[in-house]
Amino acid sequence: MPQMPCIFVVEDDESIRMLLEVALHSSGYEVRAFDNAQDALDEMKNTVPDAVVLDIMLEGMDGITALKKMRDNAQLAAVPVMMLTAKDSEADKVIGLDAGADDYMTKPFSVLELCARVRAILRRYGAASAKKNTVLRSGALTINLSAHEAALDGQPLELTNKEFELLRELMENAPDALSREALLQSVWGYDFIGETRTLDMHIGTLRHKLGDESSAPRFIKTVRGVGYRFLGSVDREG
Repeated sequence: MPQMPCIFVVEDDESIRMLLEVALHSSGYEVRAFDNAQDALDEMKNTVPDAVVLDIMLEGMDGITALKKMRDNAQLAAVPVMMLTAKDSEADKVIGLDAGADDYMTKPFSVLELCARVRAILRRYGAASAKKNTVLRSGALTINLSAHEAALDGQPLELTNKEFELLRELMENAPDALSREALLQSVWGYDFIGETRTLDMHIGTLRHKLGDESSAPRFIKTVRGVGYRFLGSVDREG
């Protein structure tokens, strides 16, 4: 019998935490629940979860800080995380997603929708894991999907999680142009409230780190009225 995916739930409201435990367990998951982020992070040293449902407003360490600690840890960097919070403004969503969250739900929430979204991020994570040993090369640019590392001219690139995922998506689909909507869907996980400002901002910072000049791009070209495409051929290893 295949092992059940393990979901960590970090929620300080006992009634919500118990509701999530029951709902996710009924959906076929092993569930480990915590009322604070530090205990969850400590347990991740022993068990790497398949996904995490993480509240933002927590006693002690808040959810955003915990998420950043996960993304800075090579062992946990690719674990999908759903933020669950009472905050519902666009600014709050941007903060959570930019910190590396894969999805975002606000309270009150539908248990059925939450379980469906957990299934969705697990599917995306499984698809990414199937390609985790791949190394993508284009001239002097290399990204290692397993190590979650990128290098240019032999020098490491300090990319955020979203910058890395954008570069990966563009390189894997080269030479095709990808629409802004397609990039939002694949990197942020769903149609990000109809906005492209966050995407364009991340492309801008990624270009800066690649030393790309928009007037004479070396790696990323803007396709007017469509989105972006990666320039040059890409070799795949592994």
